[in-house]
Amino acid sequence: MSEQRQFCEIALEGGTYEACPTKKFLRRKPFEKQNPGVIRALIPGVVAEIGTAPGQAVRQGDTLMILEAMKMLNRIKAPVDGQIKTIAVAAGEKVTKGQVLIEIG
Repeated sequence: MSEQRQFCEIALEGGTYEACPTKKFLRRKPFEKQNPGVIRALIPGVVAEIGTAPGQAVRQGDTLMILEAMKMLNRIKAPVDGQIKTIAVAAGEKVTKGQVLIEIG
């Protein structure tokens, strides 16, 4: 039993190439542009302290909260200037990797 292979053309650096995507490539998660105003936990941990409130104006680099992970305190800083829209976690709450912590608008 032969498998039908689908080829596609790729234009790269002035040349055109034929390629056959792998099964892994076809199952990949599509790229999503990250919103810099949505702050997610990079590692699992516990919210040790929240130093901001909804509606508060923040500047890039301001410490918004402290996340304790592996007995280390990690300062979560504002990546952009803006106003706090929502705080999705509470002090003492356990968070998972990728969980939304704060939204800045």
